[in-house]
Order: sequence, then C-alpha cells, then structure tokens
Amino acid sequence: MKKVDIGYNISNNEPRVLNEFGLNIIAKIIYFRKRANLSQKALSIDINMNVGYINRLESKKDFLPSLDVLKRIIDVCGITVEHFFYSDIEHYEGDKVIIDKLKNLPNDKREALLKLL
Repeated sequence: MKKVDIGYNISNNEPRVLNEFGLNIIAKIIYFRKRANLSQKALSIDINMNVGYINRLESKKDFLPSLDVLKRIIDVCGITVEHFFYSDIEHYEGDKVIIDKLKNLPNDKREALLKLL
C-alpha cells in the first residue's frame, strides 16, 4: 500500500504516514468540494473550522479529518456518505438507479437477469 510521509510522531520521533486509504479520502474531499463549486475557504467556514483548514488538509496531506468533520464536509458538499465512499464515484448516480430498480424486481426476474448476465 502506498504511503506518504506526513511528518514525525512527537512521542517516538517516528514518521507519521497516510496510507492509500487516507490519500483517497483527501482526493475525494477535493473532488466533491470542486463539484460543489466551493473554495477551500468557503468549505472551511461552512464546516465551522479555521479558514485554512481545508487548504492544509488538501495541500499538506499530513492529517485526516475526524469522522464528525468528514460528515460535515459530506453534508456541505450535498452528497451522502454512501456516495462519498462508493468505489466508482463518477458512476454512482447511474449505478444507484440500476440498483434501486433491481431491488424492486421480483425474485424470479432477478434470477432471470443474473442468468442473462
């Protein structure tokens, strides 16, 4: 798993690193912030954080937001937690329509569709 040096741990002077998962969280925050047409400063203010919070998060990549702050970011960007963590965010909305339609199919039709695929 890819890791990025994010400074040193004060307690034992060992490097702190964000793994690929952490970097992915930051990439998604950037993607959804831009999609919501929010500046870094505007998003920081909207989530009740220091005006430079999002800038540091996105540029330094030396920390991750708490779950509470991440949820506020998700809410301000106008998406759901499910959408944020979906593996293919570009196709989430179309995939969700398909999944919702599949949920309403009777079992026999679901099985027939699976056989077709």
